[in-house]
Amino acid sequence: MSGIRALRSRFVDAPDSLGERFRAARWERFRACFPGIGGMRVVDLGGTAENWLRSPLRPRHVHLVNLEPHPDLLPEWMSAENADVTDPDIPAKLGEFDLVVSNSTIEHVGGPSQRRRFVAAVDQLAPLHWVQTPYRYFPVEPHFLAPGFQFLPLAARAKLVRHWPLTHSRPGTPEEGMDAVIGIDLLTRAEMRYLFPRSVILAERVAGLTKSLTAVRNRV
Repeated sequence: MSGIRALRSRFVDAPDSLGERFRAARWERFRACFPGIGGMRVVDLGGTAENWLRSPLRPRHVHLVNLEPHPDLLPEWMSAENADVTDPDIPAKLGEFDLVVSNSTIEHVGGPSQRRRFVAAVDQLAPLHWVQTPYRYFPVEPHFLAPGFQFLPLAARAKLVRHWPLTHSRPGTPEEGMDAVIGIDLLTRAEMRYLFPRSVILAERVAGLTKSLTAVRNRV
């Protein structure tokens, strides 16, 4: 492993990385918000099987909804499908659950109208939810581990991502560089409050700075 890759692994990818410690602490906050999680049917919008298999929690059932492929083999308490949850017809097709979970997904679904569709689906799918997203004004952009990256013009981001050493998969062409950055739109606290007016907005902090925001509704 190169020195740069080792540095990224130390920050976010390795089992003992800072990112993994943040995820473990997030699971504990999640458990505190939903102490009855063991008996719940959960739909995870944008989730992965790997995330739940590494989780210390085990809901009664988890249904994964993602545009990316899922593993062929899943444990019996887990199911999955490929779907775009911003499609207005999808919530009716998925049915009803006890809890919607979504981590670091709402910032990828598109512009304001797509985010409103995402929230509409959250409201239709279950009475309770946990929707987490990185905070726009945290000084380090979390997808590329680049300070201030989210505040650069789009063209500058598309160019920089092809050369920035801590990018997970460095794009090889200008088109790939634009593809890597154009679909990420980090949210502010004001937008989360607007999208989830009946939810509590929790702040995850690092060194006193807000790193991510989570809209939580844990009471009917």
